[in-house]
Amino acid sequence: MYSKPYRILTIIGARPQFIKAAALSRAIQEHFSEVITEEILHTGQHYDENMSEVFFQELHIPQPHYQLQVGSGTHAMQTARMMEGIEKVLMEKEWDGVVLYGDTNSTLAGALAAAKCGVPVFHIEAGLRSFNHTMPEEINRLMCDHLSSLLFVPTQTGMDNLEKEGIVSDQNIHFANGKKRKVYRTGDIMYDNALYYGQTELSRVEGLPEEVHDRPYILTTIHRNTNTDDKARLEAIVEALLVLAEEQEVVWPVHPRTKNKINELLTEELRNRLLTHGHVHLLPPLSFLQMTALENHATMIVTDSGGVQKEAYFHRKPSLILRPETEWVEIVEQGAAMLCDADKERILEAYGVMKQRRLDFPPLFGDGHTAEFILRRMLEYWGD
Repeated sequence: MYSKPYRILTIIGARPQFIKAAALSRAIQEHFSEVITEEILHTGQHYDENMSEVFFQELHIPQPHYQLQVGSGTHAMQTARMMEGIEKVLMEKEWDGVVLYGDTNSTLAGALAAAKCGVPVFHIEAGLRSFNHTMPEEINRLMCDHLSSLLFVPTQTGMDNLEKEGIVSDQNIHFANGKKRKVYRTGDIMYDNALYYGQTELSRVEGLPEEVHDRPYILTTIHRNTNTDDKARLEAIVEALLVLAEEQEVVWPVHPRTKNKINELLTEELRNRLLTHGHVHLLPPLSFLQMTALENHATMIVTDSGGVQKEAYFHRKPSLILRPETEWVEIVEQGAAMLCDADKERILEAYGVMKQRRLDFPPLFGDGHTAEFILRRMLEYWGD
C-alpha cells in the first residue's frame, strides 16, 4: 500500500514532551512499525537524571538517536544551539517529517530548523493560546503553528483559535514539498497515557511520608518563572499553601529552580515556616508515574503547569490555577478548575468554592486513541 517506510524525526527536550512522545512511539511500535520509522532527537533542554533519563526508562521510550546536550542558557542562546544541532541532523538524511510537541524552546528550534530545511513540520498540541505574549511558551507555539504542515489540535477551542488566525486546512501556502496544510482535531495525546497507565499506586512515590497515605492531601506544583522569580508572587502562593495546610496535608514536588528561588527570595521567617510545617511535604522532582500516583489520590491540585491542569481533569480532580489565564479554557468553563493567579485571597476563596462544588468531567479530550489517529493522518498526507 505504501511505497516505503516513512522516516520521522521526533524532537523532544522537556519532561512533558518525553511523556507525549511515549504515546506516539508506543502506537508506532504496536500498529505502524512496518510503514513508519521514528528516530528521536533529545535537545538536552532538561538534562539531569530526574528531569530526563528516568522518563525514558520508566515509559520505555526508545533511547534517543541524537543527543544535543545544549543545557541551560538564555532563550536565544538555547534556541540557537538547538537549531544548529537539529539542522545538522536534518541534513544527514532524507526525512518525511519532523514531529514537535507543545511549546518549549525545543519546539521552536525544531520548527525553524525544519522549515528552513524544507522538511514538513508536524505539530502535536497545536492551537493552544493564552493570549499572553509575555510568556515564552506563547511565542513558541504561535511560531510553530504558523510553520507547520500538519497541525494536530487537542480541542475545539484550539481549532477556533487557529481559524481566527487564518490557519486552516488546504490554506494556499507554498510548502517545499508542494503539499497543502492540514489541520485536525485529534483529542489529547496525554489522555492516551492517562488511560494506558491507569491507577498508579502511592507506593511508587519514594520519600512520601507515611501519614499522607492515609490522609486527604492537596498536590501542588509551581515552576513558571512568573511565579518563582517574583518575590511577591512566590510569597503569596506560599502563604496560601500554609493556610491550606492547616486543613489538609500539602504535597509539593519542588522544581529545582523553585527550590533555589525559595532559598533566594523568601524571607527567613516565611522560609522557616514552610520548611518546618508539619503538614507541608516538600519532595524532589518526580517521575511521570510517581506524579500520576499523586494526582490519582489527591483531593485537589494547585498548579501553574498547563500539563498538570489537564492531568487533574483526566484524573477527575478539581484544580486551582496559579495564573491569570490558561490555554485549557475548557476545564475552567466546565467548572473543574478556577483561575486564581498568585493571589493569596483568591486562592483561599477558590479552594472553598471548589471544595463544595459538585463536579462533572465530560470527555473533552478525546477517546484515548489520539496517537493512532495522528499517525493515520500522517500516512494520508504522505500518500496524497
